[in-house]
Amino acid sequence: MAAAKTLTPEQRTLRARLAVQTMHAQGKTNTAPATAAAMARFEREVDPDGTLDPAERARRAEHARKAYFTRLAYKSARARAARKQGGTGK
Repeated sequence: MAAAKTLTPEQRTLRARLAVQTMHAQGKTNTAPATAAAMARFEREVDPDGTLDPAERARRAEHARKAYFTRLAYKSARARAARKQGGTGK
């Protein structure tokens, strides 16, 4: 870990990229369970009683997912802009 203190930010970024590419090359990633759990959350959000047709539930859940991540991006952009100008970002 001593080497971590001597690396520049660019070197740390490259080291992280190398690690993730190596991990993917070895097939050691399995995000399917997490992805399924997240999608189930959005499905429960749009159809809490489970009465919709599965295709319609999936369509609405996909839109809910996109809205969630768009909202995060919007809040992040506002916070960055506020920090740049010395504000709070709220």
